[in-house]
Amino acid sequence: MTAVIETQGLTKRYRGGQLAVDRLDLTVPAGSVFGFLGPNGSGKTTTIRMLMGLIEPTAGTATVLGKPMPRAVRTVLPQVGALIEGPALYGFLSGRDNLLRYDSADPSADPRTRRARVTTALDRVGLTQAAAKKAKAYSLGMKQRLGLAAALLQPRHLLVLDEPTNGLDPQGMREIRSLVRELAADGTTVFLSSHLLDEIEQVCTHAAVMAQGRLLTQGSVADLAAGARGRLAVTTPDPGDAARLLKELGVIEVSVEEDRVTGELPAKDVELAELNAALVRAGVRVRGFGIERASLEDAFVALTGEGFDVAG
Repeated sequence: MTAVIETQGLTKRYRGGQLAVDRLDLTVPAGSVFGFLGPNGSGKTTTIRMLMGLIEPTAGTATVLGKPMPRAVRTVLPQVGALIEGPALYGFLSGRDNLLRYDSADPSADPRTRRARVTTALDRVGLTQAAAKKAKAYSLGMKQRLGLAAALLQPRHLLVLDEPTNGLDPQGMREIRSLVRELAADGTTVFLSSHLLDEIEQVCTHAAVMAQGRLLTQGSVADLAAGARGRLAVTTPDPGDAARLLKELGVIEVSVEEDRVTGELPAKDVELAELNAALVRAGVRVRGFGIERASLEDAFVALTGEGFDVAG
């Protein structure tokens, strides 16, 4: 199987005419860590809910693990771990008892090894010390960890995570990032939706960008970032003079921050050596000069024309 998730013309229109997902053609390669990006209202969560068989599409098709969804939901979901829109927990039960309840609801789970599975899952997400505490006393970050533990009770071919680092501190984010890498190394395909572009760039091998229900682009993270143009960066003790001259030479969107001047090169070919020489001839003391590699955030802004909405 080369694609773990594949959609063709996937569309969801709600009552009243709202078009949430518009003819989505998405391909998630097997073994990838796939980042699903988009601002608030772009259709990410609606797409995930259709993929998991939680809602019916209006048109188009979706296959997960090679099976049509939602028709094959009973066959597919036992092979999928999912954390969507936050975990659903029993507040009056402890973290451990929540996982025991989840595991007992899985008809494929061997009851003889249930406690061992729960113990392992708690340890993987760093909740061993809080296992006896009632879930209603958990912080938001701890609840996210417990939901992730529930998704990891059994070996999974596919793990679907919607904002998995929501509520976590920086240390918790690093731990989840490390866990995602471990799972991918073991052969699990990870599909995660997040508004943290830096996190996506650090952990994902592939990504897709959505806006207003439509797919803008998809591919490897390296290729998406490479498609965005890098910015010229000049370090100098004469930032004002450097900024003024760069504007005269055609550099656009010039900005100054202390001793650092950055800008976007014009579409026409510009010889970098000539820019540097022009700065020196004008008496600008150049201490650093070069093109900064474009980031996934640069690619996102270039595609959508807007900053990333953290509420997404």
